[in-house]
Amino acid sequence: MRKNHNILLVTNDHVDTLKRMADNTITVSTLDRSCVKINDTEGVDRELAILAMSIGDEYTTTANNQDTKFFWKVEMSKYGGIWHCLAFAVFAFGLFVATYWDSQPGSEALVIVAAGLVGFFVMFPYFLQIGDWRIYMLEESEALLHSSRSMNKFLKSCVIIALMFVISIVQYYCINAVIGTLSSTNYMVGIIFDTFSIMIPIVLLGLYTNLTDEEVQMFGSVPYLMMVFFSTTFSPSAGIEGLKALRYLFPRYYLWCMLPGVRGFMEGCPAEENTLMYLVLSAFITPYLFCIFAVVRELYQTLRTEKKKKGRLGVIQSAAYAELQIEMFGEKRWALKEKRGSNLYHPKSEV
Repeated sequence: MRKNHNILLVTNDHVDTLKRMADNTITVSTLDRSCVKINDTEGVDRELAILAMSIGDEYTTTANNQDTKFFWKVEMSKYGGIWHCLAFAVFAFGLFVATYWDSQPGSEALVIVAAGLVGFFVMFPYFLQIGDWRIYMLEESEALLHSSRSMNKFLKSCVIIALMFVISIVQYYCINAVIGTLSSTNYMVGIIFDTFSIMIPIVLLGLYTNLTDEEVQMFGSVPYLMMVFFSTTFSPSAGIEGLKALRYLFPRYYLWCMLPGVRGFMEGCPAEENTLMYLVLSAFITPYLFCIFAVVRELYQTLRTEKKKKGRLGVIQSAAYAELQIEMFGEKRWALKEKRGSNLYHPKSEV
């Protein structure tokens, strides 16, 4: 580990032994953290010390076959949550089929609502751990440097989307088992994308932001809550004029427009041949808005990073920075200068 990486050991025991093993000792006071002690040098600025310690080669985390196999092994293990989720789905949808068996034509909307709730509660326990998974994965990647964080997030997204797809297919066939008027594949596609629109915000916020678990659950549930309020599927044609136009943003509205016996109560439904197209397009509104947010956030972070780089450039060209690195690394600092061709300050450069 010492050969490949710069390691900082933190402990509350055997301090003298660690000092003898270490190349340098950095002491941080519990009373004043703005300054540190490096070896015998007192009163070193904390930010200057952090920059001076970063002399090692950059380490780029990249995924490989072993990391992918490890990810798959963990996700498919009994601790990964997938098998628990699928087992719960078998139990819940089995109970759904038993209790809704022989539902009569005309009750399609109620059956779909019930099946949708079952599907939501089957998947939600697995979705609850997305925020925790992201935090643990980031910590592990930082500590062990064993895989790419971006690749892990992408693989996790694929697993989650596959789970949503499987649960939606099970939901569709269970609906057809209890009532025989919804066998068209259009309903299957509608159910898949309706489920996608409800669950994907939790995935995006849980994996691709730094929000806490509570914030992910609250903000991720907003589209579902807004669907209840604005899609008019639970109160056809109700609502304040103008505000009702928001119903066109929700796939659930178009799914209801597809149901036999319900379409006549829904206000403003598109032509039947176009309904499924609008349903699919509306399912991607949330991912589209999130992408815009991600681009704006990336631009903002890039500007902040450039500003920090300019500030650090002034620091690393200072005499204090050079003297501190010589104190800690000696000749290794000049070897690094030759390797990188960097413009490091040399105390003799003023002569």
